[in-house]
Amino acid sequence: MDGRPDLLRRSTAEAIGAFALVFAGCGAIVTDAVHDGVLGAVGVSLVFGLVIMAMVYATGHLSGAHLNPAVTLAFALTRHFPRREAIAYIGAQLLGALAAAALLLAAWPSEPASLGATVPSVGVGSALAYEAVLTAFLMFVIMAVATDTRAVGAGAAIAIGGTVGLDALFGGPITGASMNPARSLGPGLVSGELHDAWIYIVAPIAGATLGALAYQLVRGTPATAGAGG
Repeated sequence: MDGRPDLLRRSTAEAIGAFALVFAGCGAIVTDAVHDGVLGAVGVSLVFGLVIMAMVYATGHLSGAHLNPAVTLAFALTRHFPRREAIAYIGAQLLGALAAAALLLAAWPSEPASLGATVPSVGVGSALAYEAVLTAFLMFVIMAVATDTRAVGAGAAIAIGGTVGLDALFGGPITGASMNPARSLGPGLVSGELHDAWIYIVAPIAGATLGALAYQLVRGTPATAGAGG
């Protein structure tokens, strides 16, 4: 035994974290739409960054706080996470995101802003590039703080949440700055807004893999620890 919670409890922590991400982040988009831009792009970006920071602090010691299928897959591909457990994590993340979107629908049956679903404002090629690069930035930071003991350690949540907020600030108006298939598929499936949804699956997975491999390349020492955000 390694002292970690069992897979069911870790997966439940992942579901709760993904639920919080979608309910708070996509809820902020809905609030902004309903109340004539009261939050603005900066406010919405801040909400996404803060909820990720909070959930990494709350669940990082339980599940590693992946909260994102692309992150889980990248960890599994780079051998920082057991591949046999990845399916449970990804399923839990998707269920949490769907539950949050369903609750938003119950609160807002008129589906303002498509419940926060992500739709690109640029062409497919540009959207793919943006989402992949945004996710690569995020995964590069996650790899640093989650797998390298020389990195910030206790400040991991701040670093990861800050990166999410930063990406959302400059990428949000372009693609919605999803970086997370669960975050996009939850509100997309519930609202029926699935326009170019494949972008938000393919690009984050490719970007997370690229970011993880890039950190592996520059680290220069073997990995020493486990999970992400």
